[in-house]
Amino acid sequence: MGVEVISFGCRLNTYEAEVMKREAAEAGLGEDGRGAILINTCAVTAEAVRQARQAVRKARRENPEARIIVTGCAAQTEAGRFASMAEVDAVIGNEEKLSATAYRALPDFGVSTQEKIRVNDIMSVTETAGHMVDAIEGRARAIVQVQNGCDHRCTFCIIPFGRGNSRSVPMGAAVDQVKRLVDGGYGEVVLSGVDLTSYGADLPGKARLGTLVQAILTHVPELKRLRLSSIDSVEADEALVEAIASEARLMPHLHLSLQAGDDMILKRMKRRHLRDDAIRFCEAMRAARPDIVFGADIIAGFPTETEAMFQNSLKLVEDCGLTLLHVFPFSPREGTPAARMPQLPRPLVKERAARLRAAGDAAYQAHLTQLVGTSQRVLIEREGLGRTEDFTPCAVSDGAPGAIVATTVTDEDGERLIAEPARATLAA
Repeated sequence: MGVEVISFGCRLNTYEAEVMKREAAEAGLGEDGRGAILINTCAVTAEAVRQARQAVRKARRENPEARIIVTGCAAQTEAGRFASMAEVDAVIGNEEKLSATAYRALPDFGVSTQEKIRVNDIMSVTETAGHMVDAIEGRARAIVQVQNGCDHRCTFCIIPFGRGNSRSVPMGAAVDQVKRLVDGGYGEVVLSGVDLTSYGADLPGKARLGTLVQAILTHVPELKRLRLSSIDSVEADEALVEAIASEARLMPHLHLSLQAGDDMILKRMKRRHLRDDAIRFCEAMRAARPDIVFGADIIAGFPTETEAMFQNSLKLVEDCGLTLLHVFPFSPREGTPAARMPQLPRPLVKERAARLRAAGDAAYQAHLTQLVGTSQRVLIEREGLGRTEDFTPCAVSDGAPGAIVATTVTDEDGERLIAEPARATLAA
């Protein structure tokens, strides 16, 4: 069986799962014939934690002899809860999971709850290593972690306590990693982090994310596409804005961490922007790069949210021109200030989330309709399916995974574009 990783949550976890698999194998984990299953958890919502616990139980049912190790953000914040599960053999922290040493030092089967736990104080970690991953299994694009942790303390969020304070991969190491991936055949690289736009504040010289982006595009000219994961628009530096406006190889898609569209709710969330800040950013970016597409995270039913406050979030879809919406019904996380605020009834939270999703679906449908008849360059992810430069899914009848194919969009089916290859096909 060897080592299997079951990963939940963000792109960063997806990236780290590859590092975990490599380091665990190097440590010899799973070579005893029983195999090992690493559950890489997410802590962003109570539902994410529930799903992780469910995955642990399922893994034990299906693999009664395997060694089951729980790690990730939920393991970092709720180590005792996972260690108390009879199905779990060990719990290791977010920093420990990336080191072969941690897997060599795992306790034996059948130890006590306390002995199962190998979780250090994440707040004591001050550096992030540039872990090299030669390939992301089954993916046409590569993910590069350049930042970890978060210095902000949004009232709804437990993630800083799972990831620690913000720390950055040195710029030279990040550029070298992108170059190595491109040399390995990847045409698209995604820069990822927990709070990506805080990149560099802890490094000598305090370089910013925009400086890193421009350095990658300059020093890795063979890279065809560079993409950013979620950003906080209020932290976007001047060099990043300039790169978005002028660099064709930086993809015209930004996923914004907006969370709400009402100023009072944003203040109660302890966010760093107001409604008008988000609107101005989107307007400025669209003026500089007309083909840009915005996605966003929005929370429905935050404590104290009135109908009028919710309407401000609902109208943000139109006012910012959002296309790809990630809607989260508010879920109180124990240990956060928002969990102690006056809560809304669950049916109301779900109803508001449904209305937000409906608005997002309508905006997405309009986006698909608008692209019919256009020419699009599509990165083939797997046979018959890829993504355009603005990250819209697209069905294509031809093209090998990893290739970037010039296409003409002929139709859409409500979920994706449908396109035919044009005569020119760009090699990966």
